[in-house]
Amino acid sequence: MAKLKYAANVSLDGYIEDEQGNFDWTISDNEMYAFWTEFERPIGTYLYGRRIYETMVYWETASAGGDQPEVVRDFAQIWRATEKIVFSRTLEAVSSARTRIEREFDPDRIRRLKESSGADLTINGPELAGQAMSAGLIDECHLLVNPIVLGGGKRALPDNLRMQLDLLGEHRFQCGVVHLHYRVIV
Repeated sequence: MAKLKYAANVSLDGYIEDEQGNFDWTISDNEMYAFWTEFERPIGTYLYGRRIYETMVYWETASAGGDQPEVVRDFAQIWRATEKIVFSRTLEAVSSARTRIEREFDPDRIRRLKESSGADLTINGPELAGQAMSAGLIDECHLLVNPIVLGGGKRALPDNLRMQLDLLGEHRFQCGVVHLHYRVIV
């Protein structure tokens, strides 16, 4: 069975966005691009909330030419080749290939997708991921903790949810970001 992985850039105090909805504080150097490229390479399907999809759709038309570092070009190619499901009640149409809209999050449908998929899946967007966590669907959490305290904003993990985690690994990047890789204990 495929795994469902939640991965997010977070502040030290657990936010993915500041109070103004910005995430420009996350570190995006070549080392971080290389991490994300290798992380996404084996993924078969991305599950997105509307807002994260609208951010990530940039990669559909981003230059993959020689003016970009190889890790950025590689990431763009991987993103374009991967299936995408956007969960939104308001998005009228998608603007990327290999993408479809689902109006409702259906845990049973995601379970069937995990059972039938030949590759792992990622889920992005804290509200969507929170629904998957509440339904017991998340198998792994990958938190990239950035060296900043925001003091408020959009939380990466939902309130009123208890999950037991097993640390599988950690890695410190030169920029100060720390990757924490957890398995969800069921």
